[in-house]
Amino acid sequence: MKRKTLLLAAVFSCMALSGCGEEHTADTVSQHWQDLDIHVETRPSPPVVGMDEFLVIVTRSHGQPGWDCLVDIRTSDGDPWKQAIQDGRVGVYRRAALVELGERSVIQVQIRRQDNDSSTVLRFPLVNLGGKS
Repeated sequence: MKRKTLLLAAVFSCMALSGCGEEHTADTVSQHWQDLDIHVETRPSPPVVGMDEFLVIVTRSHGQPGWDCLVDIRTSDGDPWKQAIQDGRVGVYRRAALVELGERSVIQVQIRRQDNDSSTVLRFPLVNLGGKS
């Protein structure tokens, strides 16, 4: 009985502490193109000046993963496109890029669909851009 009480106390303590963290604001705003929803997350979050990792999450209607796309990113018009690495067939693509205040505070995402040969470039301004940690 004592062990069960200690376990419950530990669980409730962890739950209480998890609610004490900072309020999280999204790093970017999701965008829609054709039947795809595109969301970009940063690591770290919020993004900092320097090299950050970007996760581009592509979802089709009805929550299906958009795994059959080619995704490239860059943070400046003068930079070459860099292909993001597909993280399995779950619609998640990863790549690191340089983030700075000014021009490099927008992540550009080029999406090419393999099913219909169409493509687009979406721009995601980074919000809450912090300094070097």
